[in-house]
Amino acid sequence: MNPVVVVHGGGASSISKDRQERVRQGVAKAATVGYRILQEGGSAVDAVEGAVTILENDPEFNAGCGSVLNTNGDVEMDASIMNGKDLSTGAVSALRCVANPIKLARLVMEKTPHCFLTSEGAAKFAAEMGIPKIAVEQLITERSRKNLEKEKHGRGGAQKPDYAQNEGTVGAVALDCQGNLAYATSTGGIVNKMVGRVGDSPCVGSGGYADNNIGAISTTGHGESILKVNLARLTLFHIEQGKTVQEAADLSLGYMKSKLKGLGGLILISKTGDWVAKWTSTSMPWAAAKDSKLHAGIDLGETTITDLPLP
Repeated sequence: MNPVVVVHGGGASSISKDRQERVRQGVAKAATVGYRILQEGGSAVDAVEGAVTILENDPEFNAGCGSVLNTNGDVEMDASIMNGKDLSTGAVSALRCVANPIKLARLVMEKTPHCFLTSEGAAKFAAEMGIPKIAVEQLITERSRKNLEKEKHGRGGAQKPDYAQNEGTVGAVALDCQGNLAYATSTGGIVNKMVGRVGDSPCVGSGGYADNNIGAISTTGHGESILKVNLARLTLFHIEQGKTVQEAADLSLGYMKSKLKGLGGLILISKTGDWVAKWTSTSMPWAAAKDSKLHAGIDLGETTITDLPLP
């Protein structure tokens, strides 16, 4: 089986010109790192964790150190991961003071009998696992502060259902040489969210899903809309019904848009290695690595293809 990695950097209404190249480089690096892990014999779970960690460590993305701020000006992060081989899952939500939520989500999957830990319980588990606690200031960027102020003054604290100002999430899907699939999704949520708000990203079936018999998917967009339609599992249902990855993505995103006016995006790999990156928001940074080629883009109709250097 030829390995595949696809990553996304979140759906957005627009990405400023001064950020576009940094964002493009960020998703390309994440996909390359994930692909190298697979080439070296790593699992699909290793690859998606590795790719998402790169994005969490990049302040250009709404996850980890670039997370957006809630109404109190604080960071609360969500993440989830799933192994398509046995459907094992791990998720965390409302997490503070941890650099890489996706790493903690994987520990929940592998070191506990549970699927989901939240808030103080997740923080306690992180300490037990030896994950260092960091100051919340290390996760807050100047751009996040400015976006919060703009949101508060621009809309008076109201949240639009179409997530026009949302920066989405980050995510990765992978197919390894053994035919195993996995997904990982991580986010800081939406700007000016209520304290304790949790979106789709840590919720298996909405923020992502992986099953070796079907495919793997990670989603991004307006979390409340994604939750209402179970976007990840809905898309894989269409795959089960014989649709191509392109058709399945169009059907599920189209349904969410027509039913709820919810905008979003997704990355999807089938069990045979076919993949797609699709979105209904204005843009979605993405990159995919397969057959030693790197595909990447941000806006609709834009795709660059380059050769990956030999390992």
